[in-house]
Amino acid sequence: MKRIKKVLAWTGILLLVLILGIGVIAATRQNQKYEAPYPDIKASADPAVIARGRHLVLNVAHCVGCHSTANVDSIDFNTVDVPLSGGRLFDLPVGKIYSKNITPDTETGIGNYSDAEIARALYYGVHPDGTVVYDFMPFHNVSKEDMTAIISYLRTQKPVKNKVPENKLNVIGNLVKAFMIEPVGPEGEIPATVKKDTTAEYGRYLAMYVAECNGCHTERNMAGAFVGEPFAGGKPMEAKGYPPLTPPNLRPDPGSRIYGWSQETFINRFRMGKLIPYSHMHWSSFKHMTDDELKAIYKFLQTLKPVKTKTGG
Repeated sequence: MKRIKKVLAWTGILLLVLILGIGVIAATRQNQKYEAPYPDIKASADPAVIARGRHLVLNVAHCVGCHSTANVDSIDFNTVDVPLSGGRLFDLPVGKIYSKNITPDTETGIGNYSDAEIARALYYGVHPDGTVVYDFMPFHNVSKEDMTAIISYLRTQKPVKNKVPENKLNVIGNLVKAFMIEPVGPEGEIPATVKKDTTAEYGRYLAMYVAECNGCHTERNMAGAFVGEPFAGGKPMEAKGYPPLTPPNLRPDPGSRIYGWSQETFINRFRMGKLIPYSHMHWSSFKHMTDDELKAIYKFLQTLKPVKTKTGG
């Protein structure tokens, strides 16, 4: 009996030392610094470039859905510019994450960031101070032309002074940040430009890198890395006080949400906007995408092989 107690005591001591050691290492890795190249991107004053950037930021890339606390469902993005002053809370299993102020304010926004620093953060997941960017915005393969347009539009916004709260990670969040999150960069060479048409190829570009349909419609782990079949359905998403909603399978499987939909049905659904009040999908932005953009995405989704998953409906 004494021997068993002794073994248990030493086991407890070893576990305590291990836990303390992991905790110390995790604490030292919270502000780990990373290196990444600075893309040769420079904002333009060309009205056509800025207009393209506006369309991407407010509609296709739906930046407004996260970087604003306004009721975006009641706003017509065709006529109103919404301040991207950040502060929206995402209460996640890893802790409380707040969207950043991306107006040109020099104290609380991105006014002191260079164009290259903004592009590096979006392409390579590294903040100007060298720390990691959470991979909620996988714009890593956006064309240089579109990245120029996005940054050009951001530069035209009215500066808004809004100091966003610091992220508050829990114990799990600190461990995830320390050991699981690293910068994510482009898949191969960043394209200079991408032809805008109604082909499946352009649809893939939009769905993967700009509209980020895969970001919700593919399963991810706690660190944000993709672990499921692309576009085959995501994990349940919760809104306080409402039942969870699961991003459905978008592949052409008989059990998927859009199986049998015509191109016209697909486009018309987007034009309807948000039908479920607590839906996490950025319908208020996506409903302003052009017919050609939606046609391209529809054609791309039709090229995927059918995959039957539990998130079919």
